[in-house]
Amino acid sequence: MAESCLVRRVFHRARRFSDEVKTLYSGFYQCRCYYATTAADAQGFNNNSGNESKKGKWFTLPPFTPTVNGAALGKELAGVKMDKSTNTMTALKWVQRCCPELPQSLVQKLFRLRQVRRESSDVEEQRPKRVAAKESMNIGDRIFLPITVQKFPSDKVTDYPSSEEEMKFLHSLELYKDPEIIVLNKPPGLPVQGGIGIKRSLDELAAKYMKYEYSEAPRLVHRLDRDCSGILVMGRTQLSASVLHSVFREKTFGTQTEDLESKKRVLQKRYWALVIGCPRRSKGLISVPLGKVVLDNGKSERITIMSDVREPSAQFAVTEYRIIGSSEKGYTWLELSPLTGRKHQLRVHCAEVLGTPIVGDYKYGWQAHRKLKHLSSSTSIVNLGARIPEQEVDPFSLRLGNGSISDKQPHLHLHCKEMVLPNISLALQQARVVSDADLVDVESIKLVAPLPSHMQKSWDCLSS
Repeated sequence: MAESCLVRRVFHRARRFSDEVKTLYSGFYQCRCYYATTAADAQGFNNNSGNESKKGKWFTLPPFTPTVNGAALGKELAGVKMDKSTNTMTALKWVQRCCPELPQSLVQKLFRLRQVRRESSDVEEQRPKRVAAKESMNIGDRIFLPITVQKFPSDKVTDYPSSEEEMKFLHSLELYKDPEIIVLNKPPGLPVQGGIGIKRSLDELAAKYMKYEYSEAPRLVHRLDRDCSGILVMGRTQLSASVLHSVFREKTFGTQTEDLESKKRVLQKRYWALVIGCPRRSKGLISVPLGKVVLDNGKSERITIMSDVREPSAQFAVTEYRIIGSSEKGYTWLELSPLTGRKHQLRVHCAEVLGTPIVGDYKYGWQAHRKLKHLSSSTSIVNLGARIPEQEVDPFSLRLGNGSISDKQPHLHLHCKEMVLPNISLALQQARVVSDADLVDVESIKLVAPLPSHMQKSWDCLSS
């Protein structure tokens, strides 16, 4: 390598080449091109090299066979008719399906650098050719990746050592588990996903402590705000996560075009919220568009009601609500059913449409909290004789025992209490056995999450 660089430098520095030097210069580059071509063939795709060379230089994926399309299955469960005869499996998706441990950025880089090959099954004795990420796979096609992918670490290394206390805490959050999904009762204050300034997040902790016998880590399919609590569903495999993500997405898209009264809701979510004040009506339907507004020269943002639905940032948002109970102390318990899944949808609808901000929501209801009279010690939960829950295990310093309305600074009182969703495990079983199975009437799973301790204290305080 050093000799070739030296020769090339000498050639470039010479201002006038003689015919002999020009010939030598041309011969050098022809030899170099020939070496590069020969080296590429030596990677295992020479017709005469045989299978041993292929195995030595390339990592071979299993031949493509028709599999369940997670996105299409999710849409079908949501009531969207799909053409099952259409093959939507691309080379990129097949690599991700066969190698879930490889980071998505690495797989995309391999395709971008044209380092992925495909061997077609319909032509014999054909050398594998480069394949693009979006090219469709045919039955029997084989994909070849550089052998170096086997040396890539399957999981990102975490800096935090394992803790028995953390593992017990995560396992105590489980509400439901089957071969395809895990459902957690997310505690308030624990971020769902990592980001700037976030040291520990639920997705990271689930990948560390809740894989069980699976080689894949649970995947997020929807979000809850950091200070919100309640039901959080995670897919245990890439396929089940794809199905769930499609179900959650179609729930929002379908609401924009379908009749809300007649459409069957395969995915139902019910939140409990304690709000300041009382809505004028005992129940109703909120349907106003929401949009993001940037404040403080881009340093912060806020979701607000958009007066013009033609604004680029305006998003359709629908919420059903009903009053569960009210108190003479100026609080009201609401049941909120979001029919769409917009950021801060319930918090903005309560604060800006109903005029009753959620307790502990200082972003959208700070003015109401300034006027709110703190409960005196005579009406606190302690003096009312209510039962105080035992001290909960709190390895992440979430202050789970604090934040009720009897405290000076209440935590957010918003909790995803109930959820009804299709039985993904049963749907995948049927789809694997019968390719054209009718999944419209697949049975559902009903999940219920108990209130967090601070909301339970507020409930007991207002009920006394």
